Amino acid sequence: MKYENLSVQALKCMYVSTALSSLLALAVLGAVNYFYLIPEDIVPGKLASLILAVLICLNLLFSPWFRYHRYRYSINQECIDIREGYLFTRRDIVPIERLHKLQTAKGPLDQIFGVAKVIVTTAGGDVTIRFLEEKQAEEIADSLRRRINQIVTEQRNDYGNTN
Repeated sequence: MKYENLSVQALKCMYVSTALSSLLALAVLGAVNYFYLIPEDIVPGKLASLILAVLICLNLLFSPWFRYHRYRYSINQECIDIREGYLFTRRDIVPIERLHKLQTAKGPLDQIFGVAKVIVTTAGGDVTIRFLEEKQAEEIADSLRRRINQIVTEQRNDYGNTN
């Protein structure tokens, strides 16, 4: 099975997204330090906060890179296979014949970087192929729609021939 890689725009989007969430986490950490540290807890609290801030910054530097290089997806006539993760990897395999709904979506950052996602709904839940170039996302969605229609037509013909 041949897995596809993401575009460089996806990596940029991952870095900006992680930077925004890291800034939010650092702001919350700063607010907790400012408003809730009791004077006798200042030294251990500041040390814990410093360690946490360093971990947040390390996550900002390394998480997008690892996520980008570990994210893979493959689509063939039978299934969609998605591998993703940072510390722990997750693999979603969805048979094409189980698809109920397809949708493409773009958030604000996705629009800035020209990426989109294809959301596939099955009876078991949603599976998302993330960080695709917009044109590629539309092509994948159209290809999956055609394949679903082909499967439905084949099933109708099979049921019609048995009667």
